[in-house]
Amino acid sequence: MATILFEIKNSIAFITLNRPEKFNSFNREMALELQEKLDECEKNISVRCVYITGAGKAFCAGQDLAEVTDPNGPGMEKILSEHYNPIVRKIRNLGKPVLAAVNGVAAGAGANIALCCDVVIATESASFIQAFSKIGLIPDSGGTYFLPRLIGFQKASALMMLGDKISAEEAEKTGMIYKYFSDEKFFFETEKIALTLSQLPTKGLAFTKQALNKSLEQNLEEQLETEDSFQQKAAATKDFDEGVTAFIQKRKANFKGD
Repeated sequence: MATILFEIKNSIAFITLNRPEKFNSFNREMALELQEKLDECEKNISVRCVYITGAGKAFCAGQDLAEVTDPNGPGMEKILSEHYNPIVRKIRNLGKPVLAAVNGVAAGAGANIALCCDVVIATESASFIQAFSKIGLIPDSGGTYFLPRLIGFQKASALMMLGDKISAEEAEKTGMIYKYFSDEKFFFETEKIALTLSQLPTKGLAFTKQALNKSLEQNLEEQLETEDSFQQKAAATKDFDEGVTAFIQKRKANFKGD
């Protein structure tokens, strides 16, 4: 059975983590296959938004510990350097918006991979857990980088050390995620947001994403220069011309991602 399900529809690439019997916990096969699909999304010009979710009741329970303890397994060093770190880099460098549709529990690396996405939406019954301290590890997959920036140093520190389970409602209130929806409306609402993203100026969104990446390491003066550079690139796109023309003509813009 494929560990990743992949479908392109309405310019949206739907990526589904598909180990439901293991709550979509990562093994090497799934991690490498996810990387392949992210690369495919980058190269495929018909894809203008990426939608990541999980099969069954969970989004992703993190690492499959059976693989970690397997003497013939890849080992912790490879799991980080060849599995999780490349996934996080690919999501952040992908020139298209990535939406995490968290349909259930997101724990450990599963939580942090979700939180590194551009837009994170959860179902009401979902939860987020920094489960690492329970087994003597530290948060990885960019968790120590992104979570303090999302919710503040003190809150992030406590969640990482205590391993508290955070509900979707609290995650929204703290700024950890964008929104949550009832279980009944979840897929309809998340697909609607993904469709909106797929119809916006793709290059402009990519420049926004790159500018946000830069903001995590630069001071104000450097960031102003970054904004200047990306704004010039955005102003040279066909979508900018279409957006201005549509505004003047008082009609809905028809962006092509150019």
